[in-house]
Amino acid sequence: MFSSLTVILIVTLYMAVLFAIAQMVERRISHRGEGFKGPWIYALSLAVYHTSWTFYGSVGFAASAGLQYLGVYLGAMLGIACWWIILKRMVHAKETFHITSIADFISTRYNRSEAIAALVTVMALFGILPYIALQLKALTGSFQLITEQQSSAVNGDISGLLITLFMIAFTIMFGMRRLDPTERHQGMMTALAVECLVKLVAFIAVGCFVSFSLFNGFDDITEQLFEQGFERVIQVSGTADSGVMWLTLIVLSFAAIQNLPRMFHVAVVENADIKHIKTAIWVLPLYMILINLFVVPIAAGGLLMGLPEASADFYVLLLPQLANNNILTMLAFIGGFSAATGMIIITTMTLSTMAANHLLVPIIERVAICRCIKPYLLQLRWLLAGVILLSSYGFSIEFSDAYILVAIGLISFVAVLQFSPALLGGLFWRRGNSAGAFAGLLAGFLMWVYTLLIPAFIEHGWLDSRILQEGLLGLSVLRPEALFGLEHLGSIPHSVVWTLLVNISFYILGSLLYSPHKVERSLSTEFLSAMHPVPFRQARPTGLDRYIPLSDKLNEAQTLLEGYLSSEKAKAALTQMTEDLQVSRKSHIAIIELLEFHRMLEHTLAGSIGSASAHKAVESNIRYNERESADLKALYKHLVTELNQHPEDAQQTHATGMQNYGLINSLQNKVKKYEHIIGLQDKRIAGLTSKLEARDKDIFRYRLETQKVRLENETLKREVDVALNIDPPSDTT
Repeated sequence: MFSSLTVILIVTLYMAVLFAIAQMVERRISHRGEGFKGPWIYALSLAVYHTSWTFYGSVGFAASAGLQYLGVYLGAMLGIACWWIILKRMVHAKETFHITSIADFISTRYNRSEAIAALVTVMALFGILPYIALQLKALTGSFQLITEQQSSAVNGDISGLLITLFMIAFTIMFGMRRLDPTERHQGMMTALAVECLVKLVAFIAVGCFVSFSLFNGFDDITEQLFEQGFERVIQVSGTADSGVMWLTLIVLSFAAIQNLPRMFHVAVVENADIKHIKTAIWVLPLYMILINLFVVPIAAGGLLMGLPEASADFYVLLLPQLANNNILTMLAFIGGFSAATGMIIITTMTLSTMAANHLLVPIIERVAICRCIKPYLLQLRWLLAGVILLSSYGFSIEFSDAYILVAIGLISFVAVLQFSPALLGGLFWRRGNSAGAFAGLLAGFLMWVYTLLIPAFIEHGWLDSRILQEGLLGLSVLRPEALFGLEHLGSIPHSVVWTLLVNISFYILGSLLYSPHKVERSLSTEFLSAMHPVPFRQARPTGLDRYIPLSDKLNEAQTLLEGYLSSEKAKAALTQMTEDLQVSRKSHIAIIELLEFHRMLEHTLAGSIGSASAHKAVESNIRYNERESADLKALYKHLVTELNQHPEDAQQTHATGMQNYGLINSLQNKVKKYEHIIGLQDKRIAGLTSKLEARDKDIFRYRLETQKVRLENETLKREVDVALNIDPPSDTT
């Protein structure tokens, strides 16, 4: 065993090394303008998918259910195999709309709906808190196992609280030092990649020790398993409903690899190059294979060594400790610590960003008395991070004996599964709209609460157990774990079936029954088009007279930005925008340049408060004078006319309230729509040209063949005449 002080010093030193690596990368970026942008850093950081659930929980799962734990990784591999289609589209959309989180992504797809963004955020908070609690529980449990505190509940609670406070500090240090979450954290990503390598090395080291030091290889372990009656560890299925559970695990992990907030952040927001996805598609599955290679030997080793099955989640620590191998025990602890902390830091950072952007910012905007705290959004995120982690710690204490690690993780997986219909439907189904997305998300979330959360509360004694036995209102068909007579599935498969069925049904019906406004249809078209970008960059808008004072617009924009950013950050952003527009040395700008300036302003602000809130803030705070407003309308009508559209379309747009700044979206949508049409026409013309060239070649070849046949006929005719001694006819006059 180690003393508590020794473990704390080693952990602090380890995190200091990681922080130094992150700082080195950040300094390299700031001084040289470059960082570790290679695909390997990106691919390895995606292994944050493997948390303490993998490092500890997989062994516990294998000890009780055999090879069934592999379903969690088979589904994830299937999801990764689809990344070049799914993830590539999400990254393209992120670049266009300055997406900050999965809530921002889904809400932007559905008309920048603040209600959808808030609902996704609430679902993520309720669904992921148990998962964070799982990590804290694993950290606390492993800390107690290798120190002298496992016999004291009071000391255990104190150590758990200290670990939670450490996690709050680490989260702020690594991922929350800047306000803009769309700025890629290359230092944090590099440190995360190092953590992923450490946990892989630690797990393989323990696996090799168990397999070849405690036992004489895999054959010896297998033989002893059968001798002692533990053959279930290497069986694919042990119960009648194992096939249902396999399918459930595959479905859940397929969705989790796309939907978990931390996976979305690392895979989408932190993506520096679309080509890196190709490397991740094979590196991450290889990582999964390697880290699961010794799960069964470790689980078998713990059972064969007489360790209690109830402690199977911590066999990775207990087996080296049982052999008095202190170095390997500490390495295993650091590996589990890396697995848990990587998830905690990224998830807490992402959830606090979502909560600030989609729950707090809308309230601040609507309540006048709260607007004074707008400049302190970064500090609010720190506060939210603390609240999230402390709430998770409270959950881990309350439910410490209710579920093993795997069960807690599956509850969270079912929660994030509810994002799939709106997310995947938004990527591939054009008719999906905000009404269907909101209805599906809400229905799926309520069904998750009823089928999984309420039974957990009942088991914990918070609610009357008669609900579980007799059903809501005494109706047996409404039993939370046997809805409408669907029994004998198990709580997790039962919840997956009903939540997906309800979610998808409401999403499809809502989308079919609701007819979205023109603004939503235009934004949906723009969003879907952004996932298939053109291979060339569009030219910067120019034209019209430059009569708009640039200084006035800069002051207006600076006032808006300083409501959310520091003064230095706002000035730097405005300087960058004017340089990109090539108007930094001009005193006046044209109306087209003003439109582009405001579009860039919205994208800059979206990095801090989310796309939906940024659009609302710009639309509410940016003003146009009479001449500018008239020019915008005239320009819009002119473009509509030039594009052979009906002028009443423009009138309809104005009638729906899209005045002034709202014209920007309409203009951009029209331009992109007709660029798409022109591209299709160009392809059609190219196809017709190819056909014409092919026809010309056929005609030319036909003429050659005709001339050849004519010459052959004339030659043959002369030969026949010679053979018959017929003189050729002479010309007579």
